[in-house]
Amino acid sequence: MTDNAFNFQTLNPDIIMDALFDCGIRVDSGLTALNSYENRVYQFMDEDRKRYVVKFYRPHRWSDAQIEEEHRFTLSLQDEGIPVVAPLLFSGQSLIQHEGFRYAVFPSAGGRQYENDNPDQMESVGYALGRIHQTGRKAPFIHRPSFDLHTWLAEPLEQYHQATLIPASLKEAFLAAVCDLSEAVTAHWFTDYTAIRLHGDCHPGNILWRDGPVFVDFDDARSGPAIQDIWMLLNGDRTEQRLQLEMIVEAYEAFCSFDTRELALIEPLRAMRMIYYLAWQLKRWEDPAFPRSFPWLQEEDFWRRQTAVFIEQKKVLQEPPLQLTPMY
Repeated sequence: MTDNAFNFQTLNPDIIMDALFDCGIRVDSGLTALNSYENRVYQFMDEDRKRYVVKFYRPHRWSDAQIEEEHRFTLSLQDEGIPVVAPLLFSGQSLIQHEGFRYAVFPSAGGRQYENDNPDQMESVGYALGRIHQTGRKAPFIHRPSFDLHTWLAEPLEQYHQATLIPASLKEAFLAAVCDLSEAVTAHWFTDYTAIRLHGDCHPGNILWRDGPVFVDFDDARSGPAIQDIWMLLNGDRTEQRLQLEMIVEAYEAFCSFDTRELALIEPLRAMRMIYYLAWQLKRWEDPAFPRSFPWLQEEDFWRRQTAVFIEQKKVLQEPPLQLTPMY
């Protein structure tokens, strides 16, 4: 069965309720679907008015061993007192199966959106990331993947070649832009960084704010350079990004050393994400949720703009990387 062959059409409320009942949880509210494309995620309340979130994993994306390894990582962070949302255990198990579906249950974590232009919040996030990476360095992932050029560049390029959504009149120029950007990334990529266990998708939407930051959704956890969990938190022009970077790294280093050589990977990682993310949308197109959420993929103007974006990102890669202000 291919990734696109399964689109959760058989996952109905009765199956969800029965799965939760198997865990000893009686749902006493409706199921509120949360924003998730890879998986199907629902919030609900039980009979005691406690709020939970249940995540049903997309078949064929991760193996059981990979999901369980992600869970063990977040549980170890939780054990260290680090503010993360980890899965609940039922008879010692975090990954459960029902009617062919794999799922996990989490406590519902309320909070405000993290403000990525708030200096106090940035500093707190830097401290928390330092603690996360301090734990991430203690042991490697065995089953989870790493950041590598094949997964993030070569496989997406193959997806683009096969894609029928790209207008034929624009496809040659688009593929040329992807190839040029991929070559530029490859030229700037290096692998002699210290690979550690990462959140992997640490953008502001995966950080809630209560009395401090709470990190959620470790679904993309993998091994890679520490800068991967930092660069997506930077915004604004180059000067603003440098100031944010310095604030985050200064707090980060209270718990974990930071290799400044990894600053040269920020724009390659950004380019890799751009290439990979668009190919992922094409790969999942047969899931009905994707045409509803990304209708612009069917428009010629989108592909013209995306070609221009890739060409511009190649130019960015030729610029000097962000640098921290020297400390004397």
